Amino acid sequence: MTKIKKNKELSSFRDPSGYIYYENNKVFRRVNKCYFKEYNHLMKSGLYEELINNNLMVKHKEIEKNKDYIVLEVDKIPYISYPYEWTFNQLRDAGILTLEINKIAMKYGMILKDASAYNVQFNKGKVIFIDTLSFMFYKDNSPWGAYGQFSRHFIAPLVLMKHIDIRMNKLLECYIDGIPLDLCSSLLGKRGGMISYLHIKMQNKSINKHNVDRDNKKEISIKKQSIINMFDMIERQLNSLKIKDFDSEWKNYYDNTNYNDVSKFDKHEIIKEFCNEIKLNKNDIIFDLGANDGRYSELVYNAFNNTTIAFDIDNNSVERNYLNNKKNELDILPLVMDINNPSSGIGFSNSERLSFMDRGNAGLTLVLAFIHHIVISNNISFEMLVNFLSKITKYLIIEFVPKEDSQVQLLLSTREDIFPLYDLDNFKKEFSEKFKILKEVKIKDSERTMFLMEVISEK
Repeated sequence: MTKIKKNKELSSFRDPSGYIYYENNKVFRRVNKCYFKEYNHLMKSGLYEELINNNLMVKHKEIEKNKDYIVLEVDKIPYISYPYEWTFNQLRDAGILTLEINKIAMKYGMILKDASAYNVQFNKGKVIFIDTLSFMFYKDNSPWGAYGQFSRHFIAPLVLMKHIDIRMNKLLECYIDGIPLDLCSSLLGKRGGMISYLHIKMQNKSINKHNVDRDNKKEISIKKQSIINMFDMIERQLNSLKIKDFDSEWKNYYDNTNYNDVSKFDKHEIIKEFCNEIKLNKNDIIFDLGANDGRYSELVYNAFNNTTIAFDIDNNSVERNYLNNKKNELDILPLVMDINNPSSGIGFSNSERLSFMDRGNAGLTLVLAFIHHIVISNNISFEMLVNFLSKITKYLIIEFVPKEDSQVQLLLSTREDIFPLYDLDNFKKEFSEKFKILKEVKIKDSERTMFLMEVISEK
């Protein structure tokens, strides 16, 4: 019986070829005996070398090998994210990478046996393939068995995001193996163009036909070049998919704040000064909660050169942030997430995809011009917020926005003020329960105050 490591990656149970596990903050992949032929071909054919040389797949090194299994130490991805947290362009880039991997694999007599979006992650601002055991031998005249999964994981959410609503990728949180094609087809109606007609509507009709006529299924024969041509066609179709910017509450947020040039500059300088007081390890991650377009994410990233995760609820803001980081090759990963309702654990036993709280903590977290939205817009108390932040970070840079601020007044103009404890004194009192206040600096020409805090370690 195979002995399973106690710290096995819970999402890798589906593949009998092997699994991921963790030890001493390192990532390892066990390759089972049943996958030796495919693994040896991957390594000796030149396929692995080409993928690594082109920065398309994570590197590994063999650290143990015997007749029953091989153990690989795999380069660690600093922060794992999921497709339902990605923007349109992130999901599209992941789909195009999957097609590129397939085309390269076919030069070496292999093809991907699955097309899960979870096989792709982001590292140093770029998409990268992480499933070493996803390659199988290509069988002549056989169709691509993962075509349906690719359509559910990539094409369906992309066309829905384009033609229905940019937030439709959140359906991936409900359907862990991709959006069902019949649901996608129903939602699209007559919309979607050729990519939807070919890969959603026609494929859905074919599935329904085969389900009805199970006994008369014919073996499909398709030439290798036809499969390569299909990959090329889908890639062209994905590249042609563009999404329009749409109006949202946060679209032009920084054009409508009450900062003037003096306060804007001073806030920038205060954050830089705070960063000089913080000592992070090279592997510490930085969180920016409510990052908007990521301008302050970039500021702290430049100060530390550490992987930075920029969370925001607004797809437009996250999209602009992603495209900027991709262009400038910054190790900043923007993700779509509502901090008042962060991603939960889903899948089998609610453990297959980890919750936000279970994916690792930050060395530093930014909460800038955001606290009033958490407390007043969502009725989250200071106590609740302090307990949350103290669980996810060591250092905290947080901006207190008082009731006198015009943005808070705007929030209160549409509701009754039921927040008598929302003031600076109570803010400091509550945060002092879990954090040591290291610095407190009022922003010039502003009602707002910046704080640098460090979590109080439990003895």
